[in-house]
Amino acid sequence: MPPFMTKDELIDYSIRSGAPLEVVENLQELEDDGQPYESIEEIWPDYPTKDDFFNEDEY
Repeated sequence: MPPFMTKDELIDYSIRSGAPLEVVENLQELEDDGQPYESIEEIWPDYPTKDDFFNEDEY
């Protein structure tokens, strides 16, 4: 995702990049205050980080 995208830009980008219909629908449900989103965490607070995944080196 390019940085600093508005809701409409996110929807357009998701359609052009072939995202599943559910992604487009979820983006359409976001509140729109006209301000660009600066990170995925603003859209998806539970966005998984690399720490959320299994690390083979730990075992």
